[in-house]
Amino acid sequence: MSRWGFVGAALVAMVVWAPIVGAFEITKVTSPGGIKAWLVEDHKNPIITLRMTFLGGSSADPAGKKGLAYLASGLLDEGAGTLDSTAFQKALAEESISLSFDADTDSFSGGLTTLTETSEQAFNLLRLALTEARFDAEPMERIRGQILAGLRSRKENPNRIAGRVWWKAAFPDHPYGKPKRGTPESLASITPADLKGFTKRVFARDNLFIGVVGDITPDRLGAVLDEVFGALPETSSMPEIPDVEVDFSGDMMIVERPVPQSVVVFGHRGIAREDPDWYTATLLFEVLAGGFGSRLTEEIREKRGLTYGISAYPLPLDHSALIVGGVSTVNDRVAETIDLLKSIWARFGAEGPTDKEIRDAKDYVNGSYNLRFSNSGAIAGVLTGIQRQDLGVDYIERRPAIIEAITAEDLKRVAKRLFRAEDLTFVVVGQPTGVTATRTAPDPDS
Repeated sequence: MSRWGFVGAALVAMVVWAPIVGAFEITKVTSPGGIKAWLVEDHKNPIITLRMTFLGGSSADPAGKKGLAYLASGLLDEGAGTLDSTAFQKALAEESISLSFDADTDSFSGGLTTLTETSEQAFNLLRLALTEARFDAEPMERIRGQILAGLRSRKENPNRIAGRVWWKAAFPDHPYGKPKRGTPESLASITPADLKGFTKRVFARDNLFIGVVGDITPDRLGAVLDEVFGALPETSSMPEIPDVEVDFSGDMMIVERPVPQSVVVFGHRGIAREDPDWYTATLLFEVLAGGFGSRLTEEIREKRGLTYGISAYPLPLDHSALIVGGVSTVNDRVAETIDLLKSIWARFGAEGPTDKEIRDAKDYVNGSYNLRFSNSGAIAGVLTGIQRQDLGVDYIERRPAIIEAITAEDLKRVAKRLFRAEDLTFVVVGQPTGVTATRTAPDPDS
């Protein structure tokens, strides 16, 4: 599994950026072999940070092999080329190189941080991990065992149960409804050949986005891109994932567990990231559920003391769009909390925000965006995200004006479109009083 030593973690912390949007220049780099990346040069510190994202994550796991992408993410730095796990990890540690991978629903990402003087070795290790991962028996069983231990520890966690039931009910016959970490049965069936097949399908140049920050010139980065990624296939062979909408509307599911406080997950259909109303929705969620001062927090926590916290946010996926939220409260106040949530949701959909709420939300959304640029890793991650969404190299500069241009009429129109209290679907894990299930909850462990 990926390890971050003390020195590696310190490298990331060293490169702290002034949180001022527009304080850095993005250079679009294309290698001699045609591989593209976005670069923010910084030669004040001898450090280079690279972030990459491949389209294709856990949703691309084959039938019966759930957890494949997640297991692969823990094994890529456990031996590659002529280096077994011990030798590979020793090479990382001796050169103070930080290398990590992660599998998400729709993507597979990786990150590298290195000193400039050891960058040649670092880029070679990254190349080996992507193109010549070994998947030897010892690290494979060790990492698989770690994942299985995690599944056991999470089995009776109310938050995990509520989330799994909600997602499985939302997507019963779609990859989104399957567990990212897999099941004991699916993990046991995964072989080295499966893992190698995954890397060959997903690691390709046509579904790759790269962001780089630090002490490297465009010319050298161009050469590095060909060195690290040039041997990857030109096109991916991922399975096609169908678009899908959530498979419920207004349901209530209850999973009985002997806990004093129930966990509630709720939500309904949402809004796609490429939707023209996305930025308007962003402001609306800041007003409704943006933490202290938001409507949900004020009404449910501050005024009535029903919970310590409540959340709700839009979640755009590559093939679906959701609104998801969560709250927990004592069993005998679950019904009151849910009724109040529905009432606030309905009123907000009907009326939208006030003028003061709009002004406060715009100030916060634009002001807090600068916090995303706190260090080189964060900046490199933003660069890959902007590329993936095809927002344009000038997006960071344009974004404040986009937010400011949203009108009260826009917000009221989108609120009516987006917030449908009658469609809110709930999963409650606990022993809630006064709440009646309208639908049988699916098994969270399958």
